[in-house]
Amino acid sequence: MWLMLCAGVLFVGAHLGISSTGLRPTLVRKLGEKGYLGVYTLIALVTLWIHIWVYTEVPRQTYLWALDPNFYLLTKVLMPVALILAVGGFMVKNPTAVHMEATLADAAGRDASVRGVNRITRHPFQWGVVIWALTHMLANGDAVSVVFFASFAVLSAAGTVLMDKKKAHSIGADWSWFAQATSNVPFAAIVRGRNRLVAKELVAPVAAGLLVYAALYWGHQWVSGVPIY
Repeated sequence: MWLMLCAGVLFVGAHLGISSTGLRPTLVRKLGEKGYLGVYTLIALVTLWIHIWVYTEVPRQTYLWALDPNFYLLTKVLMPVALILAVGGFMVKNPTAVHMEATLADAAGRDASVRGVNRITRHPFQWGVVIWALTHMLANGDAVSVVFFASFAVLSAAGTVLMDKKKAHSIGADWSWFAQATSNVPFAAIVRGRNRLVAKELVAPVAAGLLVYAALYWGHQWVSGVPIY
């Protein structure tokens, strides 16, 4: 259990400790933007591999709550939503992505950035990960799984807030427009009347997300070693 906790702290700390502190500009000055991205990506992949490897090796003996079929059902219901957001996030231009700040430089870019799943949240991939992590944490219930999946949820949720602050600083006024037209919390901008859902813009993300869900559902045992009942 302690090994899993250490792996989780390393995984989250390596990401946030580099990208969201004064270490990032220092590395960029010394390595250049491409060099920094290369180092950061390598560290991210190594810590992710360690995180997953520890999870597969540590015995899961302590359960924090009893396994409940309702939690399995909730996971099956919410995972399509998570995948529609996560996959849909790659199907629309988003100024929160690396090197995509110029998206907001003109009217056409602005229109392209406030479409599809971006209308639901300006961080669709991160919120997809949060939903995936929380539902799987509930479905498993053991302490090791709670730490493993909670690490992803914490990293992704914190990342949305830190990303907003970083982009507000680097983009400025154009970011203020985008932030006003969208929301971090899913559906918040729609509920408050600052945006609206457009069904035709969601056809492709929904179709792609459901296809990925079907593939993962079929191959879940191959990917994780655990069949879906």
